[in-house]
Amino acid sequence: MTAIATVTALSEPARPPLSRLTAVELRKMVDTRAGRLLLVLIVLTAVALMPVFLFAAPKEEQSLADMFSVSQVGVALLIPVLGILSVTSEWSQRTALATFTLVPGRSRVLVAKLLGGICLAAVFVAAGLVVSVLGRAAGGLLGRSGGSWSLPPSLVGTTLLAAVVLVAMGVAFGMLFMNPPLAIVLYFLLPTLWTTLGEMVHRLKGPAGWLDTNRTLESLSNQGVTANEWARIATSLSVWLLIPLVLGAVRLARREVK
Repeated sequence: MTAIATVTALSEPARPPLSRLTAVELRKMVDTRAGRLLLVLIVLTAVALMPVFLFAAPKEEQSLADMFSVSQVGVALLIPVLGILSVTSEWSQRTALATFTLVPGRSRVLVAKLLGGICLAAVFVAAGLVVSVLGRAAGGLLGRSGGSWSLPPSLVGTTLLAAVVLVAMGVAFGMLFMNPPLAIVLYFLLPTLWTTLGEMVHRLKGPAGWLDTNRTLESLSNQGVTANEWARIATSLSVWLLIPLVLGAVRLARREVK
């Protein structure tokens, strides 16, 4: 029995640690032409919006906190697409066979993709912070900015949370639809349609305040999120994040790899 156990142990290589899987998935996110383009666009959006804000906003409103919020516009728009592509590229680029042969536990691959997206979200928030500090300094030197230099840590924390939520929503939609164009279109279309219906139909205005992520997540960019706003955020994310994530994980586990 000891000899059999020894042979079995030698014939079964150890599973790669989650940290290594995360590093691999992170590299896959930034190692493609589409991934690199999205990374550049997110950074360029933050840089390009700074002069616009400096010359368009009133002097007293040009605080570091406001500039930091402006720097995250590109993150809010494009980082979900990066999350979608991190999943759908396995099928569109036909790398799923290699990925799931090397790592049969598909749930571990999913966790690694989510952790990789969280790492990128943190990097973009940090980059936005640097850009906003430089923008505030430039505004002060040019005499354009008269706002405060203070930046509440809570605002940085909620902004990071928003970026993490958005990339996780992208991963969820990517798993659910597993087709890049379809997942990207539906990610932007479905919440927009819900927002439009909430504005047009009087009976939907109340539910829209609880289920419309365009409204609920907006509060994360403000200072001092209230308990009611947290409740609305949790309710909307249960519909637009939790349900697609669970259904997508089930589909990922069952889909045949060819």
